[in-house]
Amino acid sequence: MTASDTRVVATPAGRFRAGVADGVVHAAGIRYAHARRFAPSEPVSVPDEVVDATRPGPACPQIVSRLESVTGPVADELEQSEDCLVLSVFAPDGAPEGSLPVLVWIHGGAYVSGGGEAAVHDFSAMVAEQGVVVVSVTYRLGILGWLPIEGVAPANLGLGDMLAALRWVRASVAGFGGDPGRIVAMGHSAGADAIHALMAVAETADLLAGVVLQSGPFEMRSEVEAMTTDMSRAAAAALGEDPGSLSVDDVLQAHVAALAAAQGYRGAGVAYGPLYGHDPLPGIDEAARQRAAVAPTIPLLVGWAADDGSPYVDLVPPLARLAGLPVVGRAARAVIVRGITRRVFSAPARRVAAAQRRAGGRAQTYRFAWRAEGFVEGACHSVELPFLMGSPDAWSRAPMLGAGGGAALAEHGPPMRRRWAEFAREGLSPDAPDHVELP
Repeated sequence: MTASDTRVVATPAGRFRAGVADGVVHAAGIRYAHARRFAPSEPVSVPDEVVDATRPGPACPQIVSRLESVTGPVADELEQSEDCLVLSVFAPDGAPEGSLPVLVWIHGGAYVSGGGEAAVHDFSAMVAEQGVVVVSVTYRLGILGWLPIEGVAPANLGLGDMLAALRWVRASVAGFGGDPGRIVAMGHSAGADAIHALMAVAETADLLAGVVLQSGPFEMRSEVEAMTTDMSRAAAAALGEDPGSLSVDDVLQAHVAALAAAQGYRGAGVAYGPLYGHDPLPGIDEAARQRAAVAPTIPLLVGWAADDGSPYVDLVPPLARLAGLPVVGRAARAVIVRGITRRVFSAPARRVAAAQRRAGGRAQTYRFAWRAEGFVEGACHSVELPFLMGSPDAWSRAPMLGAGGGAALAEHGPPMRRRWAEFAREGLSPDAPDHVELP
């Protein structure tokens, strides 16, 4: 990359040399905070020199995603580091300071996988088409970000990371053309669940002007105290007397031990994640009251994929055996997928929207139903992501797109990106329908 392909962007957080291509400025790997093992994030100092932001930053150390069978590898190209609190900014080149709505992306991955710097989270197309600013956030995962371990780690470190990132965006995004008063958080799966949790933090009212929640498992972490206790004990035993001296691989072994301890509990599918009643989250009842308090000022777009539950059938051996039976297996799989999708994704999403409306806020639900021809998992969990972000090349290893994915992305991608951008610009109008079918 030459000097003519870059631009120095000045912000209160420092000066960053960003790449420029096809009218889009992309500043990658910007550090918004520092992470020490099992400790809350710490502010970064403003550097005197221009910071190189032309290369992606790291992902948090992690094990392989259980959804590679549908998404293909995600974030496998990134280096991994415990000091992973970085973000990427995508903005129109030459945008006037503080003029454009901002979308802040919180990636999914069951709180145990993924990374905001991954090529599949490139928002250049949305920025170029829609004239918005998009920020993609990396946060700590698994045992490093979410599990309370007595004498070792507090709960919700990853949620604290997200709050630190949102504060960075509010303070610094104007230099990239973003309006700090028009920040919309959007997330998928665990990312959506985390944003829903953040709506229970009083500070959120000052940080966000809207939220987009995509396929969030909103009710799977409502009763996880006993599971968390067993996970914490298993993690403590695996970490031993001096957790700070262990290698990253040894810490990941403790992460796996804690996951094993979660098996058999209702919430094991999202074993790591936010814990209510632990800083910065209030208890469950107070969280509901806080969400109701902010509902009138934070409009909500919340939805699911038509076959959201399909990838999880093969992860549960009894269900996989039933779905694999000759003659009746296909029908059995369809029934199981409908049940998982309704219980984990669509019904909770509808309840989140209903609570928002009861509190005097605006909410719209959506269902995304595009399916690749011949792909047995159908409109599966994550299927809408390539229509919003990344390039066809970045998603070329995703089985969920099938053989004709490129044509579908070209047809349905621009309208999807326009819908999300319009929500960031305008929220929901009084005459907006309560539900829409997509694409």
